[in-house]
Amino acid sequence: MKTKFLIPFLLLMSSILFSQISNINEENGIANYGYDVVSYFTGKPQQGSAKNAVKYQGTDYYFANSENKAKFQKEPGKYLPQYGGYCAFAMGDYGKKVDVNPKTYKITNGKLYLFYNKLLTNTLTSWNKDEKNLTIKADKNWKKFTTK
Repeated sequence: MKTKFLIPFLLLMSSILFSQISNINEENGIANYGYDVVSYFTGKPQQGSAKNAVKYQGTDYYFANSENKAKFQKEPGKYLPQYGGYCAFAMGDYGKKVDVNPKTYKITNGKLYLFYNKLLTNTLTSWNKDEKNLTIKADKNWKKFTTK
């Protein structure tokens, strides 16, 4: 009888703890769905390659070429997506970590913002309607995840 309640409790606790360990939107240890974060700043998003991988703060980032890899290694903070690569609109509007479409992005003031874009919902459109206020709210909400 005790195991009937213990297993669900342990699963719940492990999911809560695991979700708080990493504030990077990653899958299988790879950030940004394998897209090269530097490429956003040099034209358009490109898929990276494992042969040009860099481990940064415990997560792998893939790059399309060795030049982009070197740029990231020199100044990683310059290229990292805001809010750990989660949807900027969702972080600003309701303070939640939501997956993104890595091809839906915006660069404002030298910062990369990513957005959810699936099932006829493109949150970049909503972001653009109130970017200033949503940025302020997203920055405030993100602090809840990063200052624990």
